[in-house]
Amino acid sequence: MSFKTNMYPHYDLAGSIQKTRLDTGIGSLSQMRLGAINEGSNVSFSEVMSGLVDNLNTQLNEPDNLLKDLMSGNKNVDIHDIATAMAKSEISINVATQVTGKVIQAYDRIMQINV
Repeated sequence: MSFKTNMYPHYDLAGSIQKTRLDTGIGSLSQMRLGAINEGSNVSFSEVMSGLVDNLNTQLNEPDNLLKDLMSGNKNVDIHDIATAMAKSEISINVATQVTGKVIQAYDRIMQINV
């Protein structure tokens, strides 16, 4: 599963950690706190969603491609690879369904706001 790295905002969390006087209370960890998160890259919602749809499409086609390779006699493909790809695609469908539902819920809530 490969994601386009320019689709997601990148934050330098390690660079934002600053020393503090507060005790973490965790063993020998030094006393630290997280500073303000810097503004990320400007990526539109539609670009992120289209990238996720492209990745979903790739994962859905992977079991079919592996099955075609197996049926054509490719010795590098095992039935276990196909089963794993099918499980990954099923999980991807479940996640996509959940994300779609959450986006629709958020849209409904926004539409209910009185201005």
